[in-house]
Amino acid sequence: MINALKKEAIRINERKKSQPLISLQQVYKSFGATQVLRGIDLELFEGENLVIIGKSGSGKSVLLKCIVRLLEADSGNISVLGQDMLEVDQYTLDRLRAQIGFLFQGSALYDSMTVKENLLFPLRRHPERLFGEDEDDLVYDALDSVGLAHTIDLMPEELSGGMKRRVALARTLILRPKIILYDEPTSGLDPITAKEIMELILEIQRTRHAAAVIITHDMYCAQMVANRVVMLIDGRNYAEGTFDELSRSRDPRVRAFFK
Repeated sequence: MINALKKEAIRINERKKSQPLISLQQVYKSFGATQVLRGIDLELFEGENLVIIGKSGSGKSVLLKCIVRLLEADSGNISVLGQDMLEVDQYTLDRLRAQIGFLFQGSALYDSMTVKENLLFPLRRHPERLFGEDEDDLVYDALDSVGLAHTIDLMPEELSGGMKRRVALARTLILRPKIILYDEPTSGLDPITAKEIMELILEIQRTRHAAAVIITHDMYCAQMVANRVVMLIDGRNYAEGTFDELSRSRDPRVRAFFK
C-alpha cells in the first residue's frame, strides 16, 4: 500500500512539472436554450490516454469538437499545444489540426475513394507533414500498423464495419499526430472487433507516444485503455480518477456507471 501511494505521488508530481498538451478552463457551450457544456475544466498530458465517460447527450462529442474548433465554444479558454484555439487565425488552426488526429464515430471515409486515396487525402492537404518520405510508403506503413495493408486498393463498400474503423484510424495516424481524439471508437462493433480496436489504441500509445482523449459509454473500453477517467454529468466534469478509483466511489451518481 505504501509503495502504491509513493507511485501515485510521483505520478502527480511529474504531471505538475509538465505542461498539458490540451487545457480547458471553464468552457461553456449551448445550442439555443439548451446548455450542453457548463464550465468544463480539463487537461491532457503527454503520453496519456484520457477517457471521458458520460450518458448519451452529456456533451462528450460536443467537447471534442470544441477542442478542435469544429464547434465554437461560447466562452472559456481552450489551449492546444500551447496555442489559444479561440484566437488563432485560420492558417494556424489548419496547422494545429494537422497535429491532432480525429477518429470519427462513423469512420467518415470517402465512399468514392479507394482506401489508398482516403489516406492520401490528408497528406495532400498537409504536404508539409510528408516528413521527407514517399507518400506511398507512408500509406503502406499506416495501413500495415492497423493490419490492413492488403486493403489498399479496395473501396470502403468492400470493408466490414471493423475494417472501416481501422482504415479511418490509419488515416488518422498517417500525419503522425501528437494528439488523437477518439469519438466512441468501439461503438457499433461486435465484442471481438471492439477488443481489437482497444488493443490498437494501446499499441498506438505504446509505439507512437501520442496522447489521446477517448470518449465512450463502453465501460470495458474505459477500463482497458484509460490512464485517467473523467466523468461528465450535467455538462460538468463531475468526477476524475483512475478507473479503479472511480469504481470504488460511494457517490451514487458515480456508482450508477458501474452497475
